[in-house]
Amino acid sequence: MKVLLYFESEKLLAKSGIGRALDHQKRALTEMGIDYTLDPNDQDYDILHINTYGLKSRSVIKKARKMGKPVIYHAHSTEEDFRNSFVGSNQLAPFVKRYLVSLYQQADHLITPTPYSKSLLESYGLTNPIAPISNGIDLAKYQATPAKEAAFRNFFHLKPDQKVIICVGLFFKRKGLLDFVEIAKGLPEYTFIWFGDVPMYSIPANIRRIVKQDHPDNVIFPGYIKGDIIEGAYANADLFFFPSYEETEGIVVLEALASHQKVLVRDIPVYHGWLADQQNCYMGHTNAEFSQLIQAMVTNAVPDLTAQGYQTAQSKSITEIGHELQAVYQHVLAPDQLNPKYDAIMRPAKR
Repeated sequence: MKVLLYFESEKLLAKSGIGRALDHQKRALTEMGIDYTLDPNDQDYDILHINTYGLKSRSVIKKARKMGKPVIYHAHSTEEDFRNSFVGSNQLAPFVKRYLVSLYQQADHLITPTPYSKSLLESYGLTNPIAPISNGIDLAKYQATPAKEAAFRNFFHLKPDQKVIICVGLFFKRKGLLDFVEIAKGLPEYTFIWFGDVPMYSIPANIRRIVKQDHPDNVIFPGYIKGDIIEGAYANADLFFFPSYEETEGIVVLEALASHQKVLVRDIPVYHGWLADQQNCYMGHTNAEFSQLIQAMVTNAVPDLTAQGYQTAQSKSITEIGHELQAVYQHVLAPDQLNPKYDAIMRPAKR
């Protein structure tokens, strides 16, 4: 078996969750011993596994179809998570939905990160089989080390007793950036760091203004940072706070869980089935609730759930994702063969 993993505009999307998803797919296929190519001109493959949505992506699908190759579309994006992002995104969202549907309809099989995103795709009228498979997490990468933690604290010149709340995400309203800054205003005793970046011209003026200047002194926007500093932040911060309103999964949440970090998220449908309030994380709804929870979690006034959170990350390891991708590939190539792993993946999620 050989798979063409196609990813258009790889450099542009490298900093996004989709970019990290491709890295995880490559690792997962390698661990399973599945041969793959990234070259769309390589015609010696058995399955097209496509991750992106541009015009070149459409032509790659057309070419695969002409050669009789089965097509798997990885549905990372939905209309819902396109809204409240770039300038004009809300106006364009209905057209983006139609475009995505026109692409997804061409696949023999869809993969999407969560049962929630699967339900959205089904609500679009898509009838393709859809496998909910997590984007996965590299557990080894996010293991804490003293060197990583020191790199983080030294980079930001943090005092030993300085309490730090972090978030990782693009500068989108959808990600809860406005709430993050508003909550920080009411908690000046803590330092709030939002890791991430996006071209400033692409985001609304009010978000651009907040990131550049209109935020309190205890909020830091360092931009996109990778390596020991961000990995040290995940491990060494006092809390990972992710107030996003809409996700198809939220790879950064998995990264925090894998780092044995305390996690606070907004209670939204995408987490249902794998995150549970007061079991492996804490959840809130309003800024007032978030402020109270942040103080309680930082001061250890509520139980520490990091061990339970790490167990959740373990269930979504790259190795496990590799087994699930392999099962879908085998089904697409031989749909009539017995495939218990595939059947388990496709079984409706328990509510």
